Amino acid sequence: MKERPILFSALMVNAILEGRKIQTRRMLKVQPPLTDKNIMPLYTMEPEPKVTEVTMHEVMDNGMPFPSSLSRHNCPYGKIGDHLWVRETFRLYDSDECPHADFPCGCPRNGTPLFKASHDCGDGEKWTPSIHMPRWASRILLEITNIRVERLQDISESDCLKEGVGSPILRDCKKPKFMQLWESINGADSWAANPWVWVVEFKVVKGGAV
Repeated sequence: MKERPILFSALMVNAILEGRKIQTRRMLKVQPPLTDKNIMPLYTMEPEPKVTEVTMHEVMDNGMPFPSSLSRHNCPYGKIGDHLWVRETFRLYDSDECPHADFPCGCPRNGTPLFKASHDCGDGEKWTPSIHMPRWASRILLEITNIRVERLQDISESDCLKEGVGSPILRDCKKPKFMQLWESINGADSWAANPWVWVVEFKVVKGGAV
């Protein structure tokens, strides 16, 4: 079992903490050329079928791959059973901020990590970007429960809910909301590009309290 970092926005961190988000989609860094026939998941069969990597290749006129064009790509987030520690926007508490320094209070200890997802009061605090969060400051640990590959636009309504988008109570269409979320993270044309993505499902091992 290995541990790797993974970045989430404050919005998605709250969705994880509230138990609404158990899935994330991340673009394959190398996209297969041309058509869907140019990508193939590879499976390990023990103890059950699991996607571990994908192959990409160019296709001949007869539909067979050019052997010399084959390339293999492992999922960069790991395999089923591996752990992901969440990087999120944070800052370290400074005791000089406490307005009650002359007597005991409920303020955290100096240097305690505070998280924007839970402590953003909008009063101009200086936050550290998630990419710079060290391992010791992370409060959420995830375990990968499933991995697959698919086209971005193939996401189902039920998977939109697993991505933390929309409400299970309302019967509204959740796919447009996921599209807005995706484009807010990856850019205006990223949905239309319809890239291949890793679909990583997970459960919370540590954390789970807002």
